[in-house]
Amino acid sequence: MNLKYRTPVLVLGALSLLAGCSKAPVTQYEEVRPVRTVVVGQSNGTVGATYSGEIRARYESQLGFRTAGKIATRLVEVGSHVKAGQPLLQLDPSQESLQLVAAGAEVDAAKSRAEQAKVDLQRAESLLSRQFASQAEVDHLKVALEQAEAQLRSAQALKQLNSNQRGYTTLVADRDGVVSALHAETGQVVAAGQPVATVAADGEREVSISIPESRVDELRQAHGLQVSVWAHPGKTWSGTLRELAPDTDGVTRTYSARISIADPDPVLLRLGMTASVFAPDVDGKSAIRLPLTAIVDNGTARTVWVVDNKTHCVKSRNVTLGSAQNDSVLVTTGLTVGETVVTAGVHMLQPNQQVRTNGDGK
Repeated sequence: MNLKYRTPVLVLGALSLLAGCSKAPVTQYEEVRPVRTVVVGQSNGTVGATYSGEIRARYESQLGFRTAGKIATRLVEVGSHVKAGQPLLQLDPSQESLQLVAAGAEVDAAKSRAEQAKVDLQRAESLLSRQFASQAEVDHLKVALEQAEAQLRSAQALKQLNSNQRGYTTLVADRDGVVSALHAETGQVVAAGQPVATVAADGEREVSISIPESRVDELRQAHGLQVSVWAHPGKTWSGTLRELAPDTDGVTRTYSARISIADPDPVLLRLGMTASVFAPDVDGKSAIRLPLTAIVDNGTARTVWVVDNKTHCVKSRNVTLGSAQNDSVLVTTGLTVGETVVTAGVHMLQPNQQVRTNGDGK
């Protein structure tokens, strides 16, 4: 064939081939994404709230002298076990001793004046009976005797007051317990009422914890609290909420709470030990628990991807969430027990997309 006619033929052939390719249907291959799933089940409606604290005594006494003075003797150390009435610290008693001596001397003087007034009255009454004294003189001596007796009673009361003050120079324990703190040293001058020692009473033990404001209502509704200590792993005690502060701490902005321990072991539960309080049923109702990674938050709703076990396709489902802690969250509505939910890869999925789950074996 002549070259002049060969070129148009080749061009026409190429155009025909291109036209045939453009008419062929294009096949769309949908990507099958691997995901991790979980089959949801019913839980006890909790995420297991845990609070850290320390072991404290139910009763702690902040003790101080009832009079001012200089500490002369310290009779105990921190950690000493004391009995009720046992001396703890002593002030220098010289000042109070002098006041007691002066008060005793005043009592003796007042007693002498009262006895003299009584003798004078008896003599005047004898003279009155023989018409050697007037009634006015007798009445005057009666008043003098009453004044002397009143002065005697006042002096005796003052002596008793100084005797008490002398006794206040010795600080004693108000109950059996352990000296948990001493706030003053020998030679220090203290004021009346200033705390100088703390005694933690024997017997009841508690855990002091701090509660964030978002958990206050949950803790009030919780029951079956469990207490454990780091020093004895695997050992737990039952606890109950005894006290919850009505206001927050000015620094931490948390609420202080006290958890009473049932049947505390004084050997195992020592003061100051680090303890944990676990609330196993914070919400108090049944719910479904999912990992936080399963939740998709689009700003207006919270959804999860539910897998159809027959078609292996996913569909979005709106859910209502409850409490959350660490990596778990409660789903109160929107799911039923036995459904399969995607827990990893949720942000790469589209509606009706086919997935390969971790249980497919593919």
